[in-house]
Amino acid sequence: MNQTRRLLEIMERLRDPERGCPWDKQQTFRSIAPYTVEEAYEVADAIEREDMEALREELGDLLLQVVYHARMAEEAGLFGFEDVAAGIGAKLTERHPHVFGSGEMKDSTQQTKDWETRKAGERAAKQLVGVLDGIPLGMPALTRAEKLQKRAGRVGFDWPELAPVFAKVREELAELEQEVAGSAPKPRLEDELGDLLFAVANAARKLGVDPEQALRGTNRKFERRFRHLEMRLAEQGRKPAQASLEEMDRYWDEAKEQGL
Repeated sequence: MNQTRRLLEIMERLRDPERGCPWDKQQTFRSIAPYTVEEAYEVADAIEREDMEALREELGDLLLQVVYHARMAEEAGLFGFEDVAAGIGAKLTERHPHVFGSGEMKDSTQQTKDWETRKAGERAAKQLVGVLDGIPLGMPALTRAEKLQKRAGRVGFDWPELAPVFAKVREELAELEQEVAGSAPKPRLEDELGDLLFAVANAARKLGVDPEQALRGTNRKFERRFRHLEMRLAEQGRKPAQASLEEMDRYWDEAKEQGL
């Protein structure tokens, strides 16, 4: 049996008004959306860990989310799984005329420019006329900041060099320090910290670095080094809460020296 068809039939059974699962029957687009985002992150995590068996499983979980949303849409008379597959197939062929049509084969840089031009046309067709229209609110904040800046940069709202970008980071840091020194209330601190993070995201964009990927890498590094100091303390029958900051710093530096 075709496994895609089998999966669609399983979802149809789960959502059956009479024989279906009580939990699955009561779900909506909104209630399922957080799981969809979570599964996408788990796919990314499996890739980061280079765990191909986990990737196979997580891709299945993500596919389930697509099937779930498509089934609910079909029940509402909106569209079905085949419409979803047909839509993405049409979009891919339209955006790759150099592969599926008579378009000229170009280098990757020019293809990226052409891709963005086509996407701009698609946004216009959807009446998304503002430069910043269509950037999802649900994106991770750092990623969304980078995309907002990239869109604005396309129409000239951008610094041409790195120097003023770094100056802006220093300016925002100084403003945050000033607010802290003045015992500013939390909303002010949140506002200034947001400005600083936005400036850092802009620096990442200008450097050609994905800020989310950079921070994920630092998070992994922090975990490795902290686990090392936990291990070293455990050898003495102790936990971090039982050690001084100086001791933990010593083991942290040891981890750095070992390339962790």
